Amino acid sequence: MAPEPKTLALVAHDRMKEALADWAEANLAALEAHRLFCTGTTGSVLRKRCPGLSITRLASGPLGGDQQIGALIVEGRIDAVIFFIDPLSPMPHDVDIKALLRLAVVYDVPIALSRRTADLFVAAGLLTA
Repeated sequence: MAPEPKTLALVAHDRMKEALADWAEANLAALEAHRLFCTGTTGSVLRKRCPGLSITRLASGPLGGDQQIGALIVEGRIDAVIFFIDPLSPMPHDVDIKALLRLAVVYDVPIALSRRTADLFVAAGLLTA
């Protein structure tokens, strides 16, 4: 019996969206079997680069998308988060981002914050469906 597909949240700050799209394209085989939730603009970038992925777009991060992903975590609907952050740029919705990260930790949801940690998810078999 094959393992169930997972539900992943993929998010990236503005300057990191192309890096996340590069990572997704390089790991297309690992992502294809899973359900993906993305904040608005991140989802648009990923759909353009990887049209075969099953992506549900939420609101843009500053307009509540980070909070929507947080709610999905609380509901037990997210198995892992891949969030390419830009630690050098100020974020006007920093409070929302911190809340999302806090919820991932509180609910013990694995979270990757860079390409290297996202690569570890793949290498460890976390994305094996």
